[in-house]
Amino acid sequence: MPYLLRFDTPHPLHGVAATRRMEECAAAQLPPNTLMQRAGLAVARLATALAPHARTIWIACGPGNNGGDGLEAAMHLQRWGRMPYVTWLGEADRAPADARAALARALDAGVRLRDQPPPVDQLGVQDVCIDALLGIGATRPPDGRMADWLAHMASSPALRLNVDVPSGLNADTGCPASPNATYLIASSAYPSSARGFFGTKGRIHTLSLLTLKTGLFTAYARDACGTVWFDDLDVALADAPPTAGLSGAPAVPHHAHASNKGSRGDVAIVGGETLRPASTALAEAGEPHPAATAMAGAALLAASAALHGGAGRVYVGLLGQPQIDCDVAQPELMFRDPQALPWASLTAVCGCGGGASVAALLPAILAQAPRLVLDADALNAIAHRPDLAAGVRRRAEGGLATVLTPHPLEAARLLGTTAAEVQRDRLAAAQSLATRLAAVVVLKGSGTVIAAPGLAPHINPTGNGLLATAGTGDVLAGLTGARLAAGQPAFQAACDAVYQHGAAADAWPRGHGLTAGALAKSLS
Repeated sequence: MPYLLRFDTPHPLHGVAATRRMEECAAAQLPPNTLMQRAGLAVARLATALAPHARTIWIACGPGNNGGDGLEAAMHLQRWGRMPYVTWLGEADRAPADARAALARALDAGVRLRDQPPPVDQLGVQDVCIDALLGIGATRPPDGRMADWLAHMASSPALRLNVDVPSGLNADTGCPASPNATYLIASSAYPSSARGFFGTKGRIHTLSLLTLKTGLFTAYARDACGTVWFDDLDVALADAPPTAGLSGAPAVPHHAHASNKGSRGDVAIVGGETLRPASTALAEAGEPHPAATAMAGAALLAASAALHGGAGRVYVGLLGQPQIDCDVAQPELMFRDPQALPWASLTAVCGCGGGASVAALLPAILAQAPRLVLDADALNAIAHRPDLAAGVRRRAEGGLATVLTPHPLEAARLLGTTAAEVQRDRLAAAQSLATRLAAVVVLKGSGTVIAAPGLAPHINPTGNGLLATAGTGDVLAGLTGARLAAGQPAFQAACDAVYQHGAAADAWPRGHGLTAGALAKSLS
């Protein structure tokens, strides 16, 4: 029976190859056509539940087994008196055996096959379009009549239900099969809510069958899939090792009554480079100067997040020529000369607004800090200096915890590739970078990926487009530092920080803009 996927508990994810193996194993133990019959029934039940008053239920069926699932759903809907409107791209003599059986069952039930989709003006907001065209079987982008039908769905106000995977979406990576297919799967005249993962009011829904696919939760998938439902088709998954995991909500921290600020961990934020204009006359005239920077805000945002994220003490080591020695809005923050900080006893968060100055401090921090978060300009320095990259790798040999928090362009610099290549397969890119630098990697973006050497990567289910503002990455770095300082293992600290960061955005009041400063303070 389909159920709405909850994201407060973790879930195993499987790639296409793993799903195929499980499908073959299950099919060998069941009577013929059983899995497709169960899938079709699940689709019909969910469509009826989502749109009980639909006048038109259009099922667009492809030539393969995804189309067979749609034909099975049509058979049930026909028997229930719902009179589905069915289009099919297959040919009876070329269809897979299970799909041929589903076609026969549908025709026996009285289902009528049509050549064209229903007119757009026949599809209202209470109606349903079911995409059963490609599923995980996509090997090329939709074209011809299939592309026309998908465009027809995208322009319709009707509810859209994707069977297993939106057609044209790579079920492993969450990317379109081609750039030209993007508008077919990730846009609609009536899009889902930005928070569709947590409710059923969106216009786009996806029913994942047998397994939850990795590609449903990252890259373009958040927009393409809308609200995600799941039906395991009564097949046990216990013996199937997951390709990845979907993170669940972190446990609420418990602080012993006898705890103190020292027992909750010390975090030092190093960054916020400030360089003043070389010419005082230019500065007084308000003229910009190429050498002038003022990035203290990035470090202060990370420090605020560490403070509100639970750290016992937060030190701020500003780089360059800082003019700040106290934040009156947050007097709890303690400002120090970064050269004098005792790195061997701190959790360091390095790079937020660090500019070029951060590179000089990195060798000492890499060698001494027992727990370290590297972000922004620290990552750029590592990308350009092999000796610093080697210093990151040596930390693992000494049992020192390291978390890197790149966005796609920073990850591309570290990997020697392009941001487009990183986005093309986010899980592979994050895992490659984690292996290369022997560290935990948080690849930020829609469906943030958390990877570590020797572990299956995790994808974070929380967050939304409100986080696309300056400074939210600094907040994540500081929060990750607080969780490391509390004693969490690096991979778990990263997963929990990313989840909490995104959940704060999901809980943001509608109609109110999200700023990084307010986000940091909401973490308490």
